[in-house]
Amino acid sequence: MMLLVICSACEWKLKPNEEDVLQQRVEIQRYDRLQSMYLTTADFAALQQMETNYPMETRALIENVLMLGAIDSPDINKKFLAFYQDTTLQVILSDAEAQYANMDDLNKQLDEAVARLKNDVPGIPIPRFYAQIGALGQSIVVGDESVGISLDKYLGADYPLYEKYYPEQTRSTMDRQHIVPDCLSFYLLSLYPLKDFEIRTQEDRDLHMGKVMWVCNRCIGKPFFKTPFVKAIDRFMTNNPGITVEALLKMTDYSQMH
Repeated sequence: MMLLVICSACEWKLKPNEEDVLQQRVEIQRYDRLQSMYLTTADFAALQQMETNYPMETRALIENVLMLGAIDSPDINKKFLAFYQDTTLQVILSDAEAQYANMDDLNKQLDEAVARLKNDVPGIPIPRFYAQIGALGQSIVVGDESVGISLDKYLGADYPLYEKYYPEQTRSTMDRQHIVPDCLSFYLLSLYPLKDFEIRTQEDRDLHMGKVMWVCNRCIGKPFFKTPFVKAIDRFMTNNPGITVEALLKMTDYSQMH
């Protein structure tokens, strides 16, 4: 908002090609800042901005993540505010906002990864990415054309509160460096779910996840995920150079990848 005001005041205008670049740039929307402002100071203006600028995100948070009730319930805002008055959640709100005061590094990583994904899978819909603060529930929330990042689940493996609730192996994935890989993997899984998941073998399920992780590694530009199933997909793609990334994502027969 500040940038828009400054640009308006000085009547600075972008050239057409520069506007195109900005429109294509992927950036994590800071819904969490409005949320934190309302939940720590009861600022009604912040709540209004949440409901006006992020209606779907607010509905998803209240109804699906926190499960406080219907968004149009008469007392839902009071419930929402009261829920976060818990001492632990107030600490999480403060710590999340401090740790993620600057997200330039994540925006750069995500923008570059999405650019590679669009190159590999032309026409893939690109969602709106936004940050929020949950209640130690879901890490990534995938909605209609949106991906929500719960910052409360990425405060670091050594975050004191995590030690009470999560084993060491889980805590090792709850840090800043996992945000972009998690965003990509959860979103790709939503676009390319495993058909007949319930009746598939465990190996098929693992290979499906390995396939998504392999694509994420490619988008990120480094071997972030390193499971045996990611390696199996890598061998398959090396041996079948004619198969595109898009074709791989659409594949549902894993018999030749075992």
